[in-house]
Amino acid sequence: MTAEPILQVTNLTVQFGGVVACNDLSFEVTEGELFALIGPNGAGKTTLVNAVTGIYEPSPGASVKFRQKTGETTELLDYRPHQIARMGIARTFQNLGVFSAQTVLDNLMLGRFMHERTNIFHYGLFSSVAVKKELAARSVCQSIIELLDLESVRDELVSELPYGIQKRVELGRVLAMEPHLLMLDEPMAGMNAEEKQEMVRYVYRIMDEYKTSVLMIEHDMGIIMAIAERIMVLDFGSEIASGPAEAIQNNPAVIDAYLGAEH
Repeated sequence: MTAEPILQVTNLTVQFGGVVACNDLSFEVTEGELFALIGPNGAGKTTLVNAVTGIYEPSPGASVKFRQKTGETTELLDYRPHQIARMGIARTFQNLGVFSAQTVLDNLMLGRFMHERTNIFHYGLFSSVAVKKELAARSVCQSIIELLDLESVRDELVSELPYGIQKRVELGRVLAMEPHLLMLDEPMAGMNAEEKQEMVRYVYRIMDEYKTSVLMIEHDMGIIMAIAERIMVLDFGSEIASGPAEAIQNNPAVIDAYLGAEH
């Protein structure tokens, strides 16, 4: 049985003045899939993610449809970033998106904040309703801490942790948002080989335990070719190839984009 699409992007173009950052892009991510988006620096990968998550507004004619956990399909271009996050799309950033002056647990609890519906009156008086909700949120965060092997640094300030662990904390923070689709923008940037292998293992754990689909931007071609089920390649904002890893790694246009054409 073919998996259903969870994200469908159609005719998406993003322009900044006369610069076309994304040029008429169309693709889909299916349920339970690890879909990779690759390309040289400046190819438009992060711009595409920003457009999907409501940060940038595409040109007229574009469509970005997302199927929520409820089964309802929604046109995301009608909503703002915080509303899209509530629907079940969470993302990491190229630069660390953590609160360095807070503890690991506090960072994950901040990820849970958007799910809180308790009136501020209850929190102000620390009522039984507020206590129960906070205990439930801490329970969710504790399970994520255990999944990402962060128990030993649970109460440490993030600023005092090694870079690789900080990236793991960021992953935990967005996971606390309970995403149906997780968008990872260079989650292994700046990591050594061992840290990258660990990150791959955690991504697999998340997909297995939380039934989350993943769209990943990554520059390490060895890793992408090994883990991605399908890959789309961008160059100067346009798609130059799309398909399984075997087809992508031998594609002349992809080789030219990364290594330069021979003259």
